[in-house]
Amino acid sequence: MVEFKNVSKRYGGVTAVDDISFRIDDGTLTTLLGPSGCGKTTTLRLIAGLEMVSAGTITIGGRDVTSAPASERDVSMVFQSYALFPHMNVLENVAYGPSVSGDKAAKEKAHDKLRMVGLDQFGSRMPSELSGGQQQRVAVARALVLEPQVLLFDEPLSNLDAKLRRRVREEIRELQQSLGLTVAYVTHDQQEALAVSDQIIVMSNARIAQIGAPRELYEAPRDRFVADFIGDANLVEAELGAHRGARAPLRLGGLELELEHRGAVPGAVRVAIRPESIVLASGNGAGLRGTIRKSAYLGTHMEYTVESPIGSLFVVERDVSRPMPAGTEVSITLADHGVALVPG
Repeated sequence: MVEFKNVSKRYGGVTAVDDISFRIDDGTLTTLLGPSGCGKTTTLRLIAGLEMVSAGTITIGGRDVTSAPASERDVSMVFQSYALFPHMNVLENVAYGPSVSGDKAAKEKAHDKLRMVGLDQFGSRMPSELSGGQQQRVAVARALVLEPQVLLFDEPLSNLDAKLRRRVREEIRELQQSLGLTVAYVTHDQQEALAVSDQIIVMSNARIAQIGAPRELYEAPRDRFVADFIGDANLVEAELGAHRGARAPLRLGGLELELEHRGAVPGAVRVAIRPESIVLASGNGAGLRGTIRKSAYLGTHMEYTVESPIGSLFVVERDVSRPMPAGTEVSITLADHGVALVPG
């Protein structure tokens, strides 16, 4: 288990991490997610011991490592650039760590980890002879061979194309689950975070905006930033009625529905509507009237921008068999899911 208690990191007058506390449970994958400059990579480097805290404490496996150097933390890091030695072959790269520490079984362990990532036939190749995805797996094997308590990933898929990113993230997740690894994973890609994580820590301006499971963050964002950053969200004004148990009526333009009020006071509120929860029908059917201003075909789905009485709405529709061009008059209704109150 990794635990941060009131940790801050300052560089002169700049605060990169501001009084954050969280826990990564043993055998789980936690993603640090946020835009560039939010503090997520600095947080990862604080776990690794590549940076030292300005305030607060860090424990790994119950041991206080706040002042411990990187070499005494029992963690391994997979860097964004892979950082493979270009003059060593694949096997030598993977065996390097245990070899330096005098482990006579270094090459045997390296073979085992290469087999684990599906590259046991590539040991004699040089890094330059491998694809980006293969180099990434070599970097993972090199980290695993040290048998760390915690494995750290810093934007591990950013150098890969979209199709390869999906495959490699699936491999990382499968490996983490099969070996029961404790992993801290940094990315700015929301879909990547949702796909691989047990827990997501959303960061903004050096602080933690929200911590939770992927579904919790997507369906119940704590504030406007989280709602907009985790997936796309249409943020609109609405009117909340008197509570009826855990639920309350909501008036959204001419639409009426019920949703969990989450303690919100009746009156003017803000709600997040997920793009896939908006249902469009051409013509003047039930619901709000709207006009399609932009229409885009993306193979697996259609994307629309729709002008409506409650504002401009971004809509994702999975049915590509009936595309509607710009200018189409539509009726707008909402599915039973994907609408949530956004505090603040």
